[in-house]
Amino acid sequence: MTTDNLLEIHLSCPKSLEELLLAEAQELGLQNARQRPALVSGQGTLETAYRLCLWSRLANRVLLVLTRFPVRSADELYAGIQTIDWRDHLDSKGTLAIDFSGTSKAIDNTHFGALKVKDAIVDALRDRMGNRPSVEKRNPDIRVNVHLRRDEATVSLDLSGTSLHQRGYRLQQGAAPLKENLAAAILLRANWPELAKQGYALSDPMCGMGTFLIEGAMMAADVAPGLKREYWGFNGWQSHVPSIWSRLLEEARQRAEKGLQQEPLWIRGYEADPRLIQPARNNIARAGLADWVKVYQGELATFAPSPDKGQPGLLICNPPYGERLGDEASLLYLYQHLGERMRSQCLGWQAGVFTGAPQLGRRMGIRSHKQYAFFNGAIPCRLLMFDVQEQSFVTAREPQQDNNAPAQQAEAPALLSAGGQMFANRLQKNRRQLNRWLRQNDIQCYRLYDADMPEYAVAVDVYGEHVHVQEYAAPKSVDADKAQARLLDALAAIPQALGIPRENVQVKRRERQTGLRQYERQAEQGEFLEVREGQVKLLVNLTDYLDTGLFLDHRPMRLRIASEARGKRFLNLFCYTGAATVHAAAGGARTTTSVDLSKTYLDWARRNLALNGFSEKNQLVQADVMQWLAKEQGEYDLIFIDPPTFSNSKRMQDVFDVQRDQRTLINEAMRLLAKDGTLYFSNNFRKFELEPELAELYDIEEISAQTIDQDFARNPKIHRAWRIRHSAT
Repeated sequence: MTTDNLLEIHLSCPKSLEELLLAEAQELGLQNARQRPALVSGQGTLETAYRLCLWSRLANRVLLVLTRFPVRSADELYAGIQTIDWRDHLDSKGTLAIDFSGTSKAIDNTHFGALKVKDAIVDALRDRMGNRPSVEKRNPDIRVNVHLRRDEATVSLDLSGTSLHQRGYRLQQGAAPLKENLAAAILLRANWPELAKQGYALSDPMCGMGTFLIEGAMMAADVAPGLKREYWGFNGWQSHVPSIWSRLLEEARQRAEKGLQQEPLWIRGYEADPRLIQPARNNIARAGLADWVKVYQGELATFAPSPDKGQPGLLICNPPYGERLGDEASLLYLYQHLGERMRSQCLGWQAGVFTGAPQLGRRMGIRSHKQYAFFNGAIPCRLLMFDVQEQSFVTAREPQQDNNAPAQQAEAPALLSAGGQMFANRLQKNRRQLNRWLRQNDIQCYRLYDADMPEYAVAVDVYGEHVHVQEYAAPKSVDADKAQARLLDALAAIPQALGIPRENVQVKRRERQTGLRQYERQAEQGEFLEVREGQVKLLVNLTDYLDTGLFLDHRPMRLRIASEARGKRFLNLFCYTGAATVHAAAGGARTTTSVDLSKTYLDWARRNLALNGFSEKNQLVQADVMQWLAKEQGEYDLIFIDPPTFSNSKRMQDVFDVQRDQRTLINEAMRLLAKDGTLYFSNNFRKFELEPELAELYDIEEISAQTIDQDFARNPKIHRAWRIRHSAT
């Protein structure tokens, strides 16, 4: 191989970077270049291949093609590999690694294909040199790449060794790192190299480990991305020409030295997580950019880039996309807040927001003038480009004034769409209609909205100054993007319509839970909020579980229990978090017994009791209710049963079904009920029917209408309730 020969060179890259890589490769000397999905191919000298290794900011690997040959069997693959004189590439005592991709009818397993290639190379060198090389996966002398496509094998040497996105400066990384070559591509799409030449500032308000800032500084200072790398795929290659590489390396060092001696640009990052600050600074120092890049701890709420007055800049950031159910509210408000900071602090700047949730980007209150499609791994993403000028701002639609809202709001008004404005108006209308009743009854926790408008299929519950939103899963007939857009409309409207801080809104998705999913946590925050209902205080959790710990529709039933409990022995079956028990204790119950299978809920009930000063005379029992009833011999004056529709906890010996098991449940409970006692039975299974035989045994009165308050009047089927007593005869 002569150094002036034109060699076939392939450059692999992440999907969506091909166009940028093609332009970069041509600038670095690749001839006859063309692009294919995740690949750019062309011709160049060995010096071109080395230059691509050292200077490509976008490629993953630089592959030097050795040969192609047809493969219709495993034997043909073996024979084709042996046609290459491997003495030109690997010492017989050296090390190698094989990367095999693609399959065919003859070879349908990449591991088998890699073994066949390895055997062919090892056998060829042993037969000709008397020694055999060994396999080394980490840093081999050569890495052989074989790609099988349409019964043809392409055999290449991987000159890069490890992926070129590994520059050598990032030894520490955050939870969701952006690969360096993707960060570089984003900066190129944002036109950063040209802006840097004009003296623009660069700022990232959510910089994480500082990847955007480091890549941006390297571009501005003309630092080769491969300058800090120590291992290359050609280090142990027998045809490596050190003189060419040394010359290119020295040229890159001189360019970097010259670039870094110029007056540094204003490049700053801000990160809320204090744990990431020092690792980010370590990465910056390893890149040799400590004089150029500064990182500080700071929340987005306080972000205010402050270069010289009037200096233009580029804001670049990669805010979180959200992968868990319930992320929508926090992410919506994050993007809204980012838009607010951009409008107030970055007027006249350019901005690029890289996101896997472009629908959130549309909530920032600024029109993007250009969008670029990318993939971050398998996630389709967009780079939204903004010219932060007043003419690009989306005009806010102010909601009608709500006299019940607090006089001041913690944040600037949200920028509402027409749908968001309609939803805000409905919330305010509902609250005006409920307001007198809420004041008269001193109600702090209530349902404000329950899918009143079918296109906004959410329930909005108010807990003092906090709001809990449940999104009903849309049917398959509803377009998922439209459903998501409507949810975001609703979430944008809530803080403004109700005059509450955005961080006081929590959202969850309510859908039919199957199997053990009905008991799964939604989050792990463990934050409890104290609320008041009647004469008691209760703890609710708006984040960790699908339900909050307080069924609002049972408020009338709990208050009824409080009014009837004085001097009575109270039994609460399927007690959940013990809210009814607390009311009974506050109403003067002689004793209370609460039974539930969940230790979590019983601990919650214990805290609710303690919060109100009740403890010793209130018994909490962890047990399967049906098994406990079968053994219990006590007598109770007042019993409350609100069973689940269905339960199959792993701690149960059997599955509970309220429709099937109601007769056993009620009969066993009535066995414990005092002669003149009262049992209240309710459940929220929409298809539930009380068995007629029970009416022949007991005095039963349906009281559902009496247990539905005004906030649930729009949905009277939320539950059904009965008062059951022993017959007089």
